Formats: sequence, C-alpha cells, structure tokens
Amino acid sequence: MKNGQASIPEIQYVPPAAGAVGVEVMPIAELRRRMHRHGGADGARETEGAGGAQRPDFHLLLTVEQGLLWHMVDFADYAVTDSTWLWVRPGQVQRFGDLSAANGTLVLFQPDFLDPATATDVRLDDPFGRTLWQITGEDAPALHRALDHLAHEYGTTHMPAPTRSAILQRLLAVLLLRLTHLTAPVGTLPAEHAETFQRFRAAVETDFTRARDVGHYARLLGYSPRTLTRAALAAAGVGAKEFIDRRVVLEVKRLLAHGDEPVAGIGTRLGFLDTSNFVKYFIQRTGTTPATFRSRYRQARVTR
Repeated sequence: MKNGQASIPEIQYVPPAAGAVGVEVMPIAELRRRMHRHGGADGARETEGAGGAQRPDFHLLLTVEQGLLWHMVDFADYAVTDSTWLWVRPGQVQRFGDLSAANGTLVLFQPDFLDPATATDVRLDDPFGRTLWQITGEDAPALHRALDHLAHEYGTTHMPAPTRSAILQRLLAVLLLRLTHLTAPVGTLPAEHAETFQRFRAAVETDFTRARDVGHYARLLGYSPRTLTRAALAAAGVGAKEFIDRRVVLEVKRLLAHGDEPVAGIGTRLGFLDTSNFVKYFIQRTGTTPATFRSRYRQARVTR
C-alpha cells in the first residue's frame, strides 16, 4: 500500500520484450489488441480492462489521427481528436474510453527516462501539470513529424541498445519540448521560489496522508511557513495550505469514486482520527459529503 492508494489498481510499467529502453510507442490498435488478449491496458499489463479505472506509474502521451477517443483523467472527461494531445502523469487515475472509435498513437515512458534538464523544462514532475493541449496552425504538423520520427526510430532495433536508448531519449525530449512550449507561462519563476516549491511539492506527495498543516512541511524542509506560501503562490497560484488541501481532496475523490472502502476507512487511511472531522473537512472544501460525492459520481458514470 502506498499513500492509501490500494483500492485503485496500480499499473506498473513493463517494458516490451524487444528493447527495454524505458519508452514504448504503439498505435491505439495495438493497445486494443493487447487489452483483448490480456484483459487489460498494457505498457503496464493486465488491468481490469478499458472500462476500469487505473493508476499508472508511468507517463502516457496520447494523440488521435482519426476519430474521437474519450479519456477520463482524475474526474475530467477529455475528448481526444486529431487536433489534441493528452498527457497522463504517474499517479493520476485514468480510464480509457472506446478504443475502437479512433486511430492514433500512444507513447509510454518511465519517469526517469528523460535527462534532468529536459525533465525540468517540460515540468515532468508536476502532478498538476496540464492534461490536454489543443494544437492548431503550424505546430500541429511539426508535432506529428516529431512523433513520426520517434516512432520510426523506436521500430529500429538493429543498433546497439545504448545508442538506441540515447536516440529515443532525445527524440522524446524534442516531442515534449515542442508540446509544452505552446503553453509556457509568461515570465520566469524566480529560482528561489522554484527550488522551494519543488521541495515542498515532493514533501507533500510523500506526507499528505499524515500531515495537512503548513508548519509540518516548514519544519521538515527548513523554511518558514510564509516562505512556503510565497513559493506555492508563485508556482501554483494558491497558498501552501490550499495546495496541501487540494492534494488531500483529490486523493479522497479518487478513493471514493474508484473503490468501495467505507468513508470511515478512507478517513483513517488519510490520517483523520475521527470520521466526523473527516466528513466536515471534505464538505468545507467540496460542498458535499463523501457519501454524496461517491453516489453522484457513480450515477453519472451509469448515465453516460
């Protein structure tokens, strides 16, 4: 069990048999065949199928060339078409829609596959990074050329493994840099805020199931609470306390929507000693009770 996520299937990256380099490129049709053969989503292997929620430990980049593919990522349903790209990050909860409705390409890659500089430039470790990009104009064919080049080199297996890995790493970097530069924020986050926020965000991801107060993270990291709040405001647009609470609420919603654990058990899992305090915390931040959220979400899934 990790951070109370046991009720949602966690999908581990399993490299393809040929050339385990940390990245895999496949057409949607291949994913559809693997699901039919294994009963689950690959790259990753065996899950509860295309209709089931899952939490991959790898990145998934998806684009469609023909048709329409609906894809759920953390309670939002995204329509992926020939002008959009979708990025699912490790730890997010996703659900595939009808894979027979579209043709396109998926790129699966491990978090440590990119070089550190590129990982920073594309905000690889941002758990709240953008999910969907709408691409128009000259950027659309440029992105597809980058993807085609990556797919071509991925299919080339005769070269030495270290050389092939280096080529694929660089081509993936080109693809992600081209994609993310389209929404680069205006201005540059001051270095002191960037480093502080990165440390704070990592600490929250580790400790949010047992600590929800800014003081805990300030003591842990050696900053003042005010410094953490300034860094969070600069990087995420919300204060440190709000950032922590959003992460907790997101996890509560994931567990309510995709698991059957009782509300009291979820509260205990996330560090609440008293169920009534847990329910009050959730109501204050969402406007509804945990039980009502679970019921509404599942009713909505049935009627779609």
